[in-house]
Amino acid sequence: MHFISDQLDQYIENHSENEPELLQQLSRETHQKILQPRMLSGHYQGRVLSMFSKLLHPKSILEIGTYTGYSALCLAEGLHKDGVLHTIDINEELVDFQRKYFDQSQQGHQIHQHLGDALEIIPTLETHFDIVFIDADKDNYAKYFHLIINKLNPGGIILSDNVLWSGKVMEPVKKDDRSTEALIAYNKLLKDDARVETIVLPIRDGLTVSRKT
Repeated sequence: MHFISDQLDQYIENHSENEPELLQQLSRETHQKILQPRMLSGHYQGRVLSMFSKLLHPKSILEIGTYTGYSALCLAEGLHKDGVLHTIDINEELVDFQRKYFDQSQQGHQIHQHLGDALEIIPTLETHFDIVFIDADKDNYAKYFHLIINKLNPGGIILSDNVLWSGKVMEPVKKDDRSTEALIAYNKLLKDDARVETIVLPIRDGLTVSRKT
């Protein structure tokens, strides 16, 4: 969902950094062949992720929710030359698709794919992170936070996608709408937890930036 007019949204995109050719190709093929292409981060949000990564120049990134690999490639752009990006997804059918594009990027050898349940995989990663990007099943956002907060380096950031959930977080919650309930609780958790300072950006469907103090 976009919270500004299509015209203004297009103006912002036109006056932001260009989308790299490899990501244009990935986006086209995702829309042609993969279900739910709206899950892509897309041009503008991708450039935002890239900018955060380049500003922090991280040595270690964790991504929860790979989809077709667009956001991983954006985040990898700012990796330290010896850095590593771990990305987790549960969809076995997308692994080869992701790898095809990862291998075409300069940082492809730095991207490590993990297939399975992130709640089980995260505790096995014996490293600390400078950036964590959460863009997976909304019901588990709070669980992911509690798993990664002690693995996040001081000054590191958690980027959480879809936190405005098409505006549903402001509306009466419908019966059995677990995702909206979970996101409302998660947004409150980020606001109230003294270990992080948080801002919400109205980018696409909402992007929260939480910095570990």
